[in-house]
Amino acid sequence: MMNLRPKSFALCLLLLGTIASAQTSPNLLIILTDDQGYGDLSLYGNPYIETPHLDQLGREGVQFDRFYVNSVCAPTRAALLTGRYPVRAGTHSVTRNREALRPGEVTFGDAFQEAGYRTGYFGKWHNGAQYPNIPTGKGFDEFLGFTAGHINNYFDAVLLRGTKEVKTQGYVTDVLTDEAMAFMDPDSEEPFLCYLNYNAPHNPYQLPDSYYDPLVAEGLSPEAAGHFGMVKNVDENLGRLFAHLEKIGARENTIVVFLTDNGAAGSAGRYYNAGMRGYKTSTHEGGSRVPFFIHWPAANWKPHVVAELAQHVDLYPTLVDFAGIEMPEGPPLDGVSLRSLIEDPDADWPERILFTHNGIDETNRYPGAVRTPRYRLVTQIKGPQAGSQSVNRDETRTPWELYDMKEDPGEKNDIASGNPELVAELSGLYEAWIDDIFAEGLRRWPIAVGHDEHNPVRLHASQAYFEAPVAYAVGGFAHDWLTDWTDESGEIGFEIDVVEAGSYEVEIAFTSPAENAGSVITVEAAGSSASATVPAFAPVDIPLANRDEASNARYRNREWGILGVGALDLPKGIWKITIRAHSIPNGSVMDFKHLELRKIEE
Repeated sequence: MMNLRPKSFALCLLLLGTIASAQTSPNLLIILTDDQGYGDLSLYGNPYIETPHLDQLGREGVQFDRFYVNSVCAPTRAALLTGRYPVRAGTHSVTRNREALRPGEVTFGDAFQEAGYRTGYFGKWHNGAQYPNIPTGKGFDEFLGFTAGHINNYFDAVLLRGTKEVKTQGYVTDVLTDEAMAFMDPDSEEPFLCYLNYNAPHNPYQLPDSYYDPLVAEGLSPEAAGHFGMVKNVDENLGRLFAHLEKIGARENTIVVFLTDNGAAGSAGRYYNAGMRGYKTSTHEGGSRVPFFIHWPAANWKPHVVAELAQHVDLYPTLVDFAGIEMPEGPPLDGVSLRSLIEDPDADWPERILFTHNGIDETNRYPGAVRTPRYRLVTQIKGPQAGSQSVNRDETRTPWELYDMKEDPGEKNDIASGNPELVAELSGLYEAWIDDIFAEGLRRWPIAVGHDEHNPVRLHASQAYFEAPVAYAVGGFAHDWLTDWTDESGEIGFEIDVVEAGSYEVEIAFTSPAENAGSVITVEAAGSSASATVPAFAPVDIPLANRDEASNARYRNREWGILGVGALDLPKGIWKITIRAHSIPNGSVMDFKHLELRKIEE
């Protein structure tokens, strides 16, 4: 070595460093966007936006052309985290605590944390709002983001750091990128797992003018301009991420994965959907086929496009396989490692049949779909949100439809009537699969209270059980509140799992106009109760930077008063905590946002 010329010596050191990098544990950066469909990239022909950084990642890495997820947010996220079908993992809808993971589920965060990785989670969670069903209870050392299905404000947003609220500065996608870059900085010898979950381009459509105005000028609707503008901002942030990895010397040995959680929102999909039928919530191809890219420079994979079927439950076993770590003890996985397809463009791969189910409540078996390499079998439920409302509508589903995806990728010609035997075969496989994944049963999981890791705990209106005339103000999604509490027959309750007996202070977030103030309420659970009189706190809405009227109707922020009710003595166990009104002298009790329980330290 001493006789080598300087340039040759430097080249040898570089090669040795590259080999050593490939032989050490890889870092992992997993990027998930929200409501970005397969067609929302210039790589796949979208004429309205340029996504150069995503396009480059796809071209330099391995692209999966037929990668499938659920067609709504929370189920896909549960499958990615656990490697298990969402219903099996306990997640069977997107709100009212049906989005939470089943107690005892194990995530890939747990796997990498146990293997000695630094683990960070940044952005949207949507698989539970209380410990242990939050990132810091599911294998992630650090968390900045939000646990609900959406946030209402994308500028200077209030997010959670761990379990505590913090006010951020700037546009939320930029903030999350900054946080991920800070986490990945080389201040530790341990490899990192960074899971970055952008909430863009999910509505409300809020974004800087520089991304929005040019698209409106091209004639796009406010919704489409908002959607595509947020995609462009995400792509620019990915450029910052990739440049940062290069700067800190981590790009070579970092496995980068990019995918999205479901098909495009309908407003954007109507402009461009890569020729597919259906958008978010649909069980057609456009609702569940998404981009999936994976790139690891140190592995020197040959860039190629994988035509075989793959799905969300495959991510967990694939990551564990490439990292060479042990799978932790836990429930059995449904997914398989995609390693051979990634490493070898000519790998043999057994033919697969994939299933899709859109959760609505604890019992519904439909809507659903079956995907083979050639065919798609579909049954739908008509109605708002493609039928995905929080009531069982199985009796309204359509007959099975069958499409030849090779000859008819746009699903225009239903061939079910001419292929009854194939319909019977595939629908029979679907019914057997549904029986299997529902075998453990489903419920709205009790909310854990009393963990030191999460104190105080908020019980949100979207998680409540309630009796008429009480109703949701908007639609029961993440930041909605309860209203119309006009007589004593109405009540609000939560099912809680008290993990440590003790005394708990109770506070309620509420509004009540002065002319309605004065109702007497009682909060009770497990034989303990506390009462208070509801004072006046005028409802004041906080203006939001929404670009479209639909967002103005659905996403609303309000100032909330805090009412201290007293303390409850709660024994360990599962209980119903209930808020009742014993006197309503002025027509209405209050609008209710959340109930907070704070364990009193002895």
